[in-house]
Amino acid sequence: MSVNPVKTKVAIVGSTGYGGVELIRFLHQHPEVKITSVISASSSGKPMSDQFPHLIGVMDMDLDGVDAAETAQKADIVFLATPSGVSSKLVPQYLEAGLKVIDLSGDYRIKDSSTYEEWYKHDAPDAASLEEAVYGLCELKGNDVHGKRLISNPGCYPTATLLGLLPGVEAGWLTTDSIIIDAKSGVSGAGRGTSLTSHYAEMNENFKAYKVNKHQHIPEIEQVLGAAAGKPVTVTFTTHLVPMTRGIMSTMYGSTSGNHSEEEWIELYREYYRDRPFVRIRKQGQWPSTKEVAGSNYCDIGFALDARTGRITIIAVIDNLVKGAAGQAIQNMNRMMGWAENTGLSMLPVYP
Repeated sequence: MSVNPVKTKVAIVGSTGYGGVELIRFLHQHPEVKITSVISASSSGKPMSDQFPHLIGVMDMDLDGVDAAETAQKADIVFLATPSGVSSKLVPQYLEAGLKVIDLSGDYRIKDSSTYEEWYKHDAPDAASLEEAVYGLCELKGNDVHGKRLISNPGCYPTATLLGLLPGVEAGWLTTDSIIIDAKSGVSGAGRGTSLTSHYAEMNENFKAYKVNKHQHIPEIEQVLGAAAGKPVTVTFTTHLVPMTRGIMSTMYGSTSGNHSEEEWIELYREYYRDRPFVRIRKQGQWPSTKEVAGSNYCDIGFALDARTGRITIIAVIDNLVKGAAGQAIQNMNRMMGWAENTGLSMLPVYP
């Protein structure tokens, strides 16, 4: 039951994409909010259930067009589930209209404009809104987003990777010049549009690397790790597509500093995430799989210390559409509004 007699009104831009429809799935049962507008530049005027028939009888709303003034008449908060390069053009309009904004694209994650333009191949956002944007990795920056107007939701790969690396880097137990990240994603991360990347005949019974050493999430990971380490950090980061719909597994390797046991690594992480409801640390000898977090906002982390090589292997898994996108955006909204962090998100993983 909502603690507020009047629910907060929310709008979703990009409602016809996978991230947008996941926002609908969670926000529909969130006790503090009401969805008052679903927005699509390409499908305005059409029923939402035409785009996603599983919403028949649940979301019987017509899609609105992109109009900041109109949205401000209907909503208090707007989620932007739009491609990079689009959000940066819309955010100033929504802020000017008086809306709070949670951006799921990559436009406001990189604070250095030249770095953003190098990796994303778009013009950087305007300086004022970029300065205002708060990076919303809740387990690291949860207190920073309270009361803010503009939150930049982290990327899916960086979420799994950073949650797996941050405690070790901050403690100085992981040497920052040795980090290798081997990350794998289901094809929903490529979006709903058709392309050879996600074509069934291309991906079925296949497993392929892409954007090797060139993925736009590299500077985001390095920016956050560098801040945690207090010095520049560079990583080797390779991404792969696997023939499944949901899930990210980030397997990270690094040299250790000090003589800490595997049990001590586990305890370090348990203490770091002690008050964080969505990070679960596995017991010694147990490693997570993507199906064990599917459909949920959890991130599960496991470890294997190799005394022979002096290296630690850290495995982190998330659902790319939930903890890597919509779920974390709602987690950020909860923090922004001063609600309990897990409000509307305590959904069990779908298993099997």
